Amino acid sequence: MTQFSIVVPTLNEAGNIDSLLTRILAVDFGADSFEIIFVDDGSTDGTPDKVRAWKNRANVHLIERREKPDLTASILAGAAAARSDVIVVMDADLSHSPEHLPAIVTPVLQGDYDVAIGSRYVQGGSTENWPWYRRLLSRAGGWIARPLCDVNDATSGFFAFRRELAASISNQAHGYKILLELLMANQGKLRVTEVPICFRDRTQGASKLSLSHQQAYIQRLITLAGGTATLNTAGRFALVGVSGALIDAFIFHWMISRDAGLALAHFASFFVAAVTNYTFNSKWSFREHHAGYLKWHQFGRFLTVGALALLLRGGVLALLVYAWHVPPLLAIFPAIVVTAAVNYLGSAFYVFPSEKDLPSLEIRWRTAAIGIVLFAIMLRLVYSGLAQLIPDEAYYWQYAQHMDLSFYDHPPMVAWLIWFGTSLLGHNEFGVRIGALLCGLITMGYLYALAQNLYDKSTAMRTLLLLVILPLGFGSGLLMTPDAPLIAAWAAALYYMERALIAGRSSAWLGAGIAFGAGLLSEYAIGLLGIAAFVFIISDPVARHWLKRPHPYLAALLVLALFSPALIWNYENDWASFVFQFDRLVHVQHHFAVHHFIFHILVLLTPIGFAAAVLALFPVKQPENRQFERRRQLFVQIFTVVPFFFFFSVSAFDKPHFHWTIPLWLAVLPAIAWMIGQTGHISMFAKRIQASWRLTIITCIFAYAFVLHYVVLGIPGIPYHLFTEHYFWRETAGEIKQIAAEVKEQTGQDPIIVGMSKWAVASALYFYTHGEKLDIRSRNMFGDSGAMYEYWLPSKEPSDRPVIQVGMKRRHLEKIRARTTEVSPMLDNPGSIEYRVIERYGTPVRRVYYRISQGFKGAS
Repeated sequence: MTQFSIVVPTLNEAGNIDSLLTRILAVDFGADSFEIIFVDDGSTDGTPDKVRAWKNRANVHLIERREKPDLTASILAGAAAARSDVIVVMDADLSHSPEHLPAIVTPVLQGDYDVAIGSRYVQGGSTENWPWYRRLLSRAGGWIARPLCDVNDATSGFFAFRRELAASISNQAHGYKILLELLMANQGKLRVTEVPICFRDRTQGASKLSLSHQQAYIQRLITLAGGTATLNTAGRFALVGVSGALIDAFIFHWMISRDAGLALAHFASFFVAAVTNYTFNSKWSFREHHAGYLKWHQFGRFLTVGALALLLRGGVLALLVYAWHVPPLLAIFPAIVVTAAVNYLGSAFYVFPSEKDLPSLEIRWRTAAIGIVLFAIMLRLVYSGLAQLIPDEAYYWQYAQHMDLSFYDHPPMVAWLIWFGTSLLGHNEFGVRIGALLCGLITMGYLYALAQNLYDKSTAMRTLLLLVILPLGFGSGLLMTPDAPLIAAWAAALYYMERALIAGRSSAWLGAGIAFGAGLLSEYAIGLLGIAAFVFIISDPVARHWLKRPHPYLAALLVLALFSPALIWNYENDWASFVFQFDRLVHVQHHFAVHHFIFHILVLLTPIGFAAAVLALFPVKQPENRQFERRRQLFVQIFTVVPFFFFFSVSAFDKPHFHWTIPLWLAVLPAIAWMIGQTGHISMFAKRIQASWRLTIITCIFAYAFVLHYVVLGIPGIPYHLFTEHYFWRETAGEIKQIAAEVKEQTGQDPIIVGMSKWAVASALYFYTHGEKLDIRSRNMFGDSGAMYEYWLPSKEPSDRPVIQVGMKRRHLEKIRARTTEVSPMLDNPGSIEYRVIERYGTPVRRVYYRISQGFKGAS
């Protein structure tokens, strides 16, 4: 009985046939247990005759194709002629060792797997005698397929599969990588294993691999991902793009020459060029992929892609003009190139997607995740050095100017990251924020690994998508506050806790200790994960054995060792930081603020995200009675609900900070991402949430791009009213410098500049006057709280130097906020409160209030 069939495609392999069959027949299988089917694609070196010579000696068959040579078609022809239900594919050039046949075919014969792949890129696999460029091409082919496939070697030509799966391969399939077709056509439905093999380069004959094969592979991969990016469409799009770029550049130059602002000029030129490009692209470039006109949903997608490309282009233009000082008339050209790339990929995958080989919903989600995550990262990179610091970031930059083991209101990690970034890149916005960008990438890596361990690769990719589009993730990966390293450490701690508590790996406790230690050096809130871990161990019978093992206790000692800098600082400063945090929880005015807490969650998660989180935490359909699923659900619930309960309790008697709950949602994001991909029996409510995610994703990513463009370049026709108090400190600092210069000219003394807030005003002025040697202090000069300024500038002694109070509102200059104490009695001959209108590129953006006094009598 024939148990399996070996399909060997050939093209001019006469010199290898005898050796190949001799080695195959020497493998320890029964003589009649398999057949060998050679499918020849028009060899001219006598390969068919070589095969015919073996027909009388073994179970060998020959199929001669007369069509155009195509490896995929050859293999499918062999599979169609096979007499068995299991097919093995291998090359004829002896690069695939016949001795590996038993290891590859046995998992499928036994019914344990649907596909078994001879893999070069798993542990134990290797490649021999290949030149470096062939290795690079092979690796690159595997890498670009990895996001869409769940195997390490999707380009392998040595594999076994159940014959019935061949029917799922598209009629459009062609090229030399049929394994990719097989995997993509059955994504998420296959049981796949990879068997390590040693791949050896051929010793006889010539390789059939050419540039056209590589092009066909990439083209087919794009099509399988749902795109219509071809050389044909790319060529047409490029021709249309050149004409559009000329129109774009001409109008931009014309408007700049007439003193139009950078934002207005690039908006106007883009819209005119976009109308032209739209007309030609819809009628010509992508004509083969749609009916020649756009349906309403396509037109909406076209507008969405265009708007996102426009807003990203504004950042590129601002980066070139303002940061790199490229003349606007030259900067517009690279900005146009970036716009064209975004427009083309958006058109190929979103506006005009493939309709012939419509990929599965899972593949479409993966493709969307790749595109949106990359776009979000580009937004962060382009705008992080352009958007001005918010006062919080400027305050933590002050930490880095007074490096210490810890600080009064926060542990030291944020200061260390800013010090590192500014030491490398200088005291600028990008230098401050590079730490946040790196922490964002670390968060993405650990959360991806956590989701893949709990669920699968598709869920992991959707988890990254949620992380970058929800406000809780996008903002924390851009702004350099203690939340950035905290969230990275939180994600790492969740990953290692899952490995330790669910996977049972004792080595994961080392990673958990490092993650918790780094988290405590960022914010103390990560201690809630320790409580959650204890609750899980108590609740889960399988994990309870850790109470009797040394690993958790050694991890706790490691946490204390890493946290020792903060402990030493607190010991030397009367435990000031701990007292401060304790007072925030205990000595409060008992203000009920649960409604604020819920509102913050709705903003951080979006309403759809919040509804999805509730459904994920408390599903209508409980997990089946499988231990892993039950423990996974328990893990997500405990590591979300325990921190949530703490913050909820605090909000019952104190107003919570907006960002407090950001990290606690990391544990539930994989569960939400898993729900998005479910297509089985789910409730109508869950289906409505699924349908709402598309609009939520587009709305969020557009909102981020819009706000970043707004604060950097502005939006034509929309005035600056949203940031009148807490933003545009670079322009405000310039005005304050001018006021200080006027006071010095009048009095002959350097004035004392006092920011009349706890730390925000002083810190922002410090950063944007760095190197100006101005004497800038905080309101603690008047006896009010100034956080770390009480350590850096504790003096409250009288002074005859002039004092310039600076505040965001008039009332801030009259009284200190912590009490109702009047400020005027502490000042010598205080003047009236005045304000100046701050302008940016000639546009009013905010007011700054100030008052000048002749001296300071001392704090009362």
